[in-house]
Amino acid sequence: MGLEKLHPFDAGKWGKVINFLKEEKLIADDLIVQAREATEEDLLVVHTRRYLNKLKWSFVVATITEIPPVLLLPNFLVQRKVLKPLRTQTGGTIMAGKLAIDRGWAINVGGGFHHCSSDKGGGFCAYADITLAIKFLFERVEGVSKATIIDLDAHQGNGHERDFMDDHRVYIMDVYNRYIYPGDGFAKRAIKRKVELDWGTEDTEYLQKVQTHVEGALNESRPDIIIYNAGTDILDGDPLGGLAISPQGIVKRDEAVFRAARNHRIPILMVTSGGYQKRTARIIADSILNLHNLRLIDKELATSEAKNPKVELMIRESILDLTNLSLQ
Repeated sequence: MGLEKLHPFDAGKWGKVINFLKEEKLIADDLIVQAREATEEDLLVVHTRRYLNKLKWSFVVATITEIPPVLLLPNFLVQRKVLKPLRTQTGGTIMAGKLAIDRGWAINVGGGFHHCSSDKGGGFCAYADITLAIKFLFERVEGVSKATIIDLDAHQGNGHERDFMDDHRVYIMDVYNRYIYPGDGFAKRAIKRKVELDWGTEDTEYLQKVQTHVEGALNESRPDIIIYNAGTDILDGDPLGGLAISPQGIVKRDEAVFRAARNHRIPILMVTSGGYQKRTARIIADSILNLHNLRLIDKELATSEAKNPKVELMIRESILDLTNLSLQ
């Protein structure tokens, strides 16, 4: 419909990442799981019915997605063209959480809607996929009772922070540009490890802070699962991020997080979140290829290495199948 031209977000980046990985012959049928659209029942695990009903109004969706012309569209078109793809990415994050527990890692090439909370969307985030993935794991996967969110998008992740404000099972580390959207002072109270960056922060300072604080966060929290929000809007020249990280800096950042997860033997789920330049898709693909080449993601990596014996038991017994997460 051309709506992607009205927002700085490259709406085609997720498909481009997949195509790049296919070109590099990394993706095979046994390494990719097709995301299923999250149903209303799934969404209600976190979202209020009042909020979901609001999404039936086109002007509300226009405000959340920051695409004003959407308010002129009939809502059935908004549901099909705007919200259904976001629900599918949300379903992908939920499914990837279970996959991460099963095999030690999972990447949803999409998701990371970290500005959405249970009752409020914003910043192009209509569904709280990070909160949903964690809640599904807590409620439906035995042995998962603690999670750490490592949010390295350029923006503060105020959605999941509001959702887990008083939940001591969830440890949040957030590294973001202190001067940009959303500047949510209330949500910041939920951050256990807060790293606020200045305009134009470059690779050396950034990577040193990421490595130091990721290690510190995992030593403090010792979670059963890591949710890694790997936004690429930290890239130099991003119109909204305001930082100055190189493409290689992004690759090194992702490597540092996955290496820390491996060293601590903690399953990790990565979502790709923000990133507003056309070259972002190539960088994400290059980063995934680097993780594969370093064997930080591979078919042999299994969460049987996990330190938590409850998780080991759950994996050995294969308690849940993907379809039992109610994504029908």
